[in-house]
Amino acid sequence: MPFTGKATYSAGAVLPETAEDVSDVIGIVSPYETPLLDALGDPLRATTSTHHEWLEDTLLPNKGAIEDLYVMGDGPFSSIIEVKHDGRFMVGDQVQGEGSRELVLVTAVMANTLTLVRGYAGTTPEEFAKGQTLNILGNAAMEGADKPKARFTKREKRGNYTRIFQANVQVHGTDVAASQLGLSDELDYQKQERLRELIRDLENTVINGREKMEGIISRLSTHSFKCGESGFTVGDSLDETKINYVLRKLWESSNGNVDMIVVGGFQKRKMNVFIDTQNTSPDTVYGSMANVYESDYGVCKVITTRWMPHDAALLLDSSRVSVLPLAGRSFHFKPLASTSDYECGELVGEYTLELKNEAAHGLITELNTG
Repeated sequence: MPFTGKATYSAGAVLPETAEDVSDVIGIVSPYETPLLDALGDPLRATTSTHHEWLEDTLLPNKGAIEDLYVMGDGPFSSIIEVKHDGRFMVGDQVQGEGSRELVLVTAVMANTLTLVRGYAGTTPEEFAKGQTLNILGNAAMEGADKPKARFTKREKRGNYTRIFQANVQVHGTDVAASQLGLSDELDYQKQERLRELIRDLENTVINGREKMEGIISRLSTHSFKCGESGFTVGDSLDETKINYVLRKLWESSNGNVDMIVVGGFQKRKMNVFIDTQNTSPDTVYGSMANVYESDYGVCKVITTRWMPHDAALLLDSSRVSVLPLAGRSFHFKPLASTSDYECGELVGEYTLELKNEAAHGLITELNTG
């Protein structure tokens, strides 16, 4: 080819030697992040059955409540009362009403009827009220008395089923052989895409699943609060008062340690309002630091996931939450026989959710989303 004196850059796109300029990075716009699974981390073990089970137990309760004050017709200062919980009280129990300084002694128990010594140990009798909580401080055994009746709690078995997550991968022989822009192997690229989708679906199921593998939300009942319910804080906007109300209820009734608050994008913005007020250091560069909430009951990491219902917030003790694969069934690619000019296989994984002691976790629903 004779010398023309033209430089490649000045010839524009008319020369056949000019190569296309295509980035070797393929942009993906679809959301596939799994922040909750990332925060929980890999489990310590796998399940060995399609129905995974675990045991839960409780201590003997040290609280009861008044059912009726008018057993003997003497009202709020009655020395004989009925309680709601049969079997929680025994002779010798020292009991104190919620919000009261009076101490009473249980001298007789007949089913759910208690006989009391009012104003015990020099305290001043105070009025009882129907529904009032009775705290059992302890039992004052009499010297030389016979052993008390043996009492115990019953361990309960809980469980959850595994669920299969599956996706087909199929690439034509031509695509396998041809050079591709932005990737070196079309089959590997399709595996990566389908795996992202399956892990995304796994996180969604861990939160919202109901059939077979039940998710977190469907398993919470003890400390599930709806905005507008009697006894819950006023208003339907997520605020610090609501978060602390649930944390207090969890602290009062369980030994759980809530260390994770899981919300969607809208509720995360609501949390930013009161979390940012905790970050007042003049040395801090301005910006939202709302990844951690320091409450009166401990420090909670705030997890924002797209798969949370927009009107809900989860408060979790992460030490009691695990996502377990069935042994030998964590996500993997299984090649399949081809019947034509293509390479094919499937990505498959089988997982379950282990949520121990549902009473150690909290849920707020029907929050404002507008």
